[in-house]
Amino acid sequence: MNIIILAVVGVTALWLVAVYNSLVRTKNRVKESWSDIDVQLKRRYDLIPNLVESVKGYAAHESGTLDKVIQARAKAMSLPAQAGAHERAQAEGELSGTLKSLFALAEAYPQLRAVEAFTSLQTELSDTENKIQAARRFYNSNVVVLNTKIESFPTNLISGPFGFTKAEFFELTESAQREPVKVQF
Repeated sequence: MNIIILAVVGVTALWLVAVYNSLVRTKNRVKESWSDIDVQLKRRYDLIPNLVESVKGYAAHESGTLDKVIQARAKAMSLPAQAGAHERAQAEGELSGTLKSLFALAEAYPQLRAVEAFTSLQTELSDTENKIQAARRFYNSNVVVLNTKIESFPTNLISGPFGFTKAEFFELTESAQREPVKVQF
């Protein structure tokens, strides 16, 4: 009889350890994928000042648009590391909107589109936008896995007492933000 009780306790303990470790691995994957987003956003932030500078020479009287891009970039960069996905998505959406305005300027200045530095920066930014989208998809897929584990029985019996919480999706909040940044040559 004692052997049976010890076996049940042992199997239960192994199951608890396995479920706990699975939750930890999944939570760390979410953190890792969030870090991937941060890396791509930093790359984006680094490209924007160079792009703005290249536009300034050709569209100096469009300083309002350029200032909005700089302000949106500063706002997005100033978010604390612990800012949630919702706040980050909102700031990034605003930045994407201002970048659309910046690229619309390029349409009005054909000589600007002929400048190699500008077209190179546009290409890099377009590539970065694609990488950001891929990183967001990767992050959101990891969030789905984590949230499903946290909500599913019997894992939910362990996730709550051990402090595992659902993660936020990186979702765009406004329909205008859902449109890709237009990059044309």
